[in-house]
Amino acid sequence: MVGGACSLQLQPRLLSSFVGNRFIHSTQPLNQLFGYNSGKNQVSMQLSRTFSGLADLLFNRRNLDAEPNRRRKRLRPGKVSPHRPVPDHIPRPPYVNSQKPIGIVSGPEVHDEKGIECMRVSGRLAAQVLEYAGTLVKPGITTDEIDKAVHQMIIDNGAYPSPLGYGGFPKSVCTSVNECICHGIPDSRALEDGDTINIDVTVYLNGYHGDTSATFFCGDVDDEARNLVKGPCR
Repeated sequence: MVGGACSLQLQPRLLSSFVGNRFIHSTQPLNQLFGYNSGKNQVSMQLSRTFSGLADLLFNRRNLDAEPNRRRKRLRPGKVSPHRPVPDHIPRPPYVNSQKPIGIVSGPEVHDEKGIECMRVSGRLAAQVLEYAGTLVKPGITTDEIDKAVHQMIIDNGAYPSPLGYGGFPKSVCTSVNECICHGIPDSRALEDGDTINIDVTVYLNGYHGDTSATFFCGDVDDEARNLVKGPCR
């Protein structure tokens, strides 16, 4: 995601997930999908019955007894810590602290030379943050600790962590471990030997978002996971 904040058009209210050759749609605005329970330090995602049923079919109803050689336990969510503060002097994207639904740019954008340079700068910072985050991946570290480090590096460079407050998302980076498809919320779960983790970093700097991600190995990863990560969809 690299685009001018001033050009955002608040239009679609749709979340789509592609499975096989079919699309599953949620008509809920994105800012209503995530719910944060401060008392329990937990985040829930409110989805339609159709989508929730699909997720339950894919993940919760699998017969784990049929996998006797399974190295890892099924992924379980941990506790989510409170939002991390961002200094007041750092500019926010327009969706932060807004009740308006988030939209997607409706058409192509043409940027001037200054805008293109701003894109380069925000993209470069995102790449540097991602590289640093990858060095933190090791057994025993929690995804919340990765979030804390990413958050600090971004604000130290005068940028805003784009995921924070996007549609109610409660953290500054997305950490998707093992069978978590995407946009995983950092929490208290510690990474284990053999895990894979996708880290998705987006920064907002000088009015532009720089977005990048990569998948990292944690410790000794089996061949199946290595082949998946090395494939064309890394």
